[in-house]
Amino acid sequence: MTRASDEAAIREVIGRQAARLSWSRGSEADWEGFTNSFFPGAPMIASRRPAQPQTVASFVERMKSLAASALQDFQERALGGEIRVFGNVAVALVAGETLENRTEANRDVSGYLLIKDGGQWMIVAQAWDKEKADLPIPKEMLDPR
Repeated sequence: MTRASDEAAIREVIGRQAARLSWSRGSEADWEGFTNSFFPGAPMIASRRPAQPQTVASFVERMKSLAASALQDFQERALGGEIRVFGNVAVALVAGETLENRTEANRDVSGYLLIKDGGQWMIVAQAWDKEKADLPIPKEMLDPR
């Protein structure tokens, strides 16, 4: 694979993750597909501080409980970002947007550490922080390339 094809494959993995985590009434998220994009044992670290790593399984269980209660519609999409690849390791900073119950939009930036194993890119860690009035997402990260 070339660097360009590796970057395209990583964008595909991250874009699929956003789609897999989306749901609406009568349409469940692809929890298994979401989970399978992570390397076993990969930590996820949300924006709250102090930082508290969680497993992918605990993140999915939390999201499932939200989907079963007040959060009837959740749409997530990648907006753009930067990817750096060296051999079988890559880092990506990706801006994303969520729409909750078709009314509340939020944006964030996720940092991904990825490895290529068996010809397939997998996420080995993910952390994110929310956009705020005093912390806007840089314009160059909103370019979908």
